[in-house]
Amino acid sequence: MPASAAWARPEELVESLSSLDNTARLKALRDVKNQIIGNKTKKLSYIKLGAVPRVVEILASDTEVPLLVQSAAAVGSFACGIEAGVKAVLDSGVLPHLLKMLSNGDNKLTFFEKDARFGYFVLNHFSVSSPHKHYNSVLLWSSSSKQHLNPPIVVEACARSLKMIFQSTLAPKSDMFQGHRMELIIELLNSENDSVAEVAASVLARCCETVDHQRALADAGGLQSLVGLLNGSLKTREAALDALAALTRGNKQLCSTLTCMDQGKSLAMIMKLVKDKSSRTRLLACTCLANIGKASPSSLHQEREIRAGMLSILVKLFDEPGQVGEEAPGVLADLVSNNEDLQKVAMDMNSIEKLAEFLRKDEISPKQLAGVLMALAELCSRFEDSRKQLLDLKVQAPIIAALEHDSVGVRAAACSCIKSLSRSVQNLRTGLTDELLVLPLLKLLSDSSSDIQALALSAVSNIVLDFKPHKAVVFRCGGVSQLIQLSQSMDPILRLNAVWALKNLLYMSDKTVKERVMGELTFNSLVDLIFDSEEKVREQAMALVRNLVYGDVDSVQLALVQDSVLLHAVEKQLHVSTQPEICIQGLYIVSNVAAGNEVHKEAVMDIVIPVTSVGVNRNTSLLMRYLQDMSNPQIRVVALWCVINLTFPNSPGVSSRISRLRDGGIEAQLQSMVDDPCLDVKVAGFGCDVGCFRRRRGLSSARHLGAPQSSDHGAQDTWTKLLLMSPQKAEAIICIRRTRSSDESKISQVEPGVSFGLINRPHEDSEFSLYVKYDISGYTASEVTTGRAGPVMF
Repeated sequence: MPASAAWARPEELVESLSSLDNTARLKALRDVKNQIIGNKTKKLSYIKLGAVPRVVEILASDTEVPLLVQSAAAVGSFACGIEAGVKAVLDSGVLPHLLKMLSNGDNKLTFFEKDARFGYFVLNHFSVSSPHKHYNSVLLWSSSSKQHLNPPIVVEACARSLKMIFQSTLAPKSDMFQGHRMELIIELLNSENDSVAEVAASVLARCCETVDHQRALADAGGLQSLVGLLNGSLKTREAALDALAALTRGNKQLCSTLTCMDQGKSLAMIMKLVKDKSSRTRLLACTCLANIGKASPSSLHQEREIRAGMLSILVKLFDEPGQVGEEAPGVLADLVSNNEDLQKVAMDMNSIEKLAEFLRKDEISPKQLAGVLMALAELCSRFEDSRKQLLDLKVQAPIIAALEHDSVGVRAAACSCIKSLSRSVQNLRTGLTDELLVLPLLKLLSDSSSDIQALALSAVSNIVLDFKPHKAVVFRCGGVSQLIQLSQSMDPILRLNAVWALKNLLYMSDKTVKERVMGELTFNSLVDLIFDSEEKVREQAMALVRNLVYGDVDSVQLALVQDSVLLHAVEKQLHVSTQPEICIQGLYIVSNVAAGNEVHKEAVMDIVIPVTSVGVNRNTSLLMRYLQDMSNPQIRVVALWCVINLTFPNSPGVSSRISRLRDGGIEAQLQSMVDDPCLDVKVAGFGCDVGCFRRRRGLSSARHLGAPQSSDHGAQDTWTKLLLMSPQKAEAIICIRRTRSSDESKISQVEPGVSFGLINRPHEDSEFSLYVKYDISGYTASEVTTGRAGPVMF
């Protein structure tokens, strides 16, 4: 007769769990356990009938081995694969009972042998909440309890159940770091019973989620204990590697500690495990080494060779079934993060094509999909060839579809992938279509996860940059209103990224776009952002103003609306700010305004070199202050551009401005800057000297591109305007020569100007591109040399 035929009704089985007859209780335990294994419906039914508290009572109060084994196994079955089951066993207070069984099963746990009050410790540090008061009792250990040890079969059953509980997101992870609980888990790591040690390591791997957790575990001696388990059985070794991976993730200090431990022997042991015959061991060893390399690149000797070998292993692990294949792409993403050399090696291994194959699958787990997208995001973050290769594989549709996935991790990874792909304007125009891309991203700006919102903002920042079709979609779908709303967020990351996106939206935009944005944002709100409590937000707000006033006279005029509220805010920041990045943005704004008409130039003069009742006071001159600032050469360069724009030839008021600048000591300062240690400053200073104060031949310069010519009769007045963009980043020199002659009479009616627009990205603070727009209508370009001059994208 089948076993199922002998099973009683569920209600009767639940009642039998409280029987005084041990045989009846044991049979009921077995029957309940056998019915719920792999059967979600049965689990929910027995949970509803109140079976879980009765099972936990048996585990807490009985001493017979069969009852303990079956009750522990039933607890594990309830907790396996169903969150409602995990919640039920935790609510029944099972955790301290499981830990008591584990600790009382090993005669090596001197921590507990020395503490006769362990039972009191467990009760006070693990809350037991149950509707039945007699379930709240835990048998207290006394000194005599040391003589009674649970047999291995009980210990192993309890260990498996504890492991099941901590595989759930509902497990009380943070609680394990309170009081003396960490010492308890560390002692279990030192158990002679491999099952106990394995479970302790597995619990730590699941619990160690924050820097504080990592520090607490390390301070309790967990790092040494985990390394000691690397010589254990396969399961114990893999659990230890898993915990070490959690311990070292993003923690530079602990990565360094592990690297130096035992004179490098611990690190060597992990490196050896990269070639282990177990695929799971290889993956976890690669994970640990990827963490070390990412947090502290110099920690790995012969880093490139070691990590290149790991790449080969990880690519092969893509095809492994189960958890190993799921996790391998994510580990590869960590390994190649911010490492151009490894990204090139990965490209040579056809990793992009192999990863793209996963996107074509009908079924793929959320974890694997997130890992694949993150790996592609990293591989496409730096190189145009990588982006082109991915887009040529025609997987745009599944990437964009992932933006609407139910999993937060998948949505985040999809945003990162779009962000990397959209670093290329060419891709935006050919590989990523308009509304199909923009609409899901805009939807994510309202995502319930602030992390997703921040990533979506980063991607939006790229797609609105210098590509009008995407800007049009953003306006049409209400994206601007969303960006402005997020710019007022209490979350500083969202506020920063929203301002960044608005800044990029304004880059190279026409008057209509600027007016629409400012109509919703308002000038007063922008001023508030200029004085935001966060330094990076202030910097980006200033950069937004810089792009706002970049362009024609109408754009420059925006700095003077509402009684020049923006210009006054910029002036105040230039007076009070001590951050070079903010000062540079402020000086670019002033330089852009100085490229406008006479009204704009005079407004700038009142800021940079004000006149008092006794004349020009050099001590209050912003221009002099920044020309003499040696903290950052870029500050001096931009201050020089301000002088250039204020003193452009043939401007109606140029003579009076030159006189005022000379009275303020600017001429003498410019002469001293010819020998500036920074080449950019020397060349820009040469442009100032040529353009206004020093009408002479052959001014000494490290990069001389044509000195002005003069004539006694003024028949020919030739001048040269030079711009040197950062040679390390932009590699562009533009030289324009203007010649006044009888057949070019219209030229003299054109007022030349230079204005600047800036695009850069968060997390790449060292990268920038300088965009230059010359008003050269009617001019003849005698020499134009350009190199790389494109935006550096997210």
